[in-house]
Amino acid sequence: MKNELENQRKEVLDLLHNKAALKQDIYHDTLKVFEQFKKIMNEEVSFLKPFLKDDRIRMQYIDKGKYESQIFIGSDLLFFHMHTNVFLLPDEHPFWKLKYLKKNKNNGYFGIIYIYNFLAQSVLQNREEDPGYLIGRIFVNKESHFFIEGKGALGVEFKDVEKSIISDDMLRAILYKSFSFATQFELLSPPFDLMSEVNVLQIQEISTNLHIQTGKRVGFRFDADDIEYI
Repeated sequence: MKNELENQRKEVLDLLHNKAALKQDIYHDTLKVFEQFKKIMNEEVSFLKPFLKDDRIRMQYIDKGKYESQIFIGSDLLFFHMHTNVFLLPDEHPFWKLKYLKKNKNNGYFGIIYIYNFLAQSVLQNREEDPGYLIGRIFVNKESHFFIEGKGALGVEFKDVEKSIISDDMLRAILYKSFSFATQFELLSPPFDLMSEVNVLQIQEISTNLHIQTGKRVGFRFDADDIEYI
């Protein structure tokens, strides 16, 4: 019984020293990447803004704290959020077939930075029922290798986890792909049948807030099954 207890203690201590410490390292590394990303966001918005001669075109960076930031770009809002947890890729993920992950399973643990797209007016007018769309997830491991799951070019150009390493140039490329994606896809008018019946309260809200729920088309075609809502 004593030997069994000693083995259990050793097993728990080994897990804490190895896995828990690894997750802490990845968390802090991802936080550094996010801080680096926020610095670049601020730099690029500051660079672009003087070139916008029309005051109606909104361009603004807002630091929302340790784990969040926002960029108003035209009629859109990009919301960047770092998750505070660390995740292991599922067993069925194709990356486990790569030599890079096979030689070191710890390379399969990732911190995640999310990129969401909202209509700017949805936030500015507090239209709480308006949907936002997840357009990208940046996965960062302990070696600063990364890949992106995302819409459009975000999901195509950043898939090589073996060769893709976080750098200022990479983060700028991600930022501009996000800008392009958000601004290229236009406001969708809600289907007529969904809007044809309203109650008195809704009419009052519309009068007060112009509170007609609106969203954006994500991807090259509208497919409800291919959109993640928050």
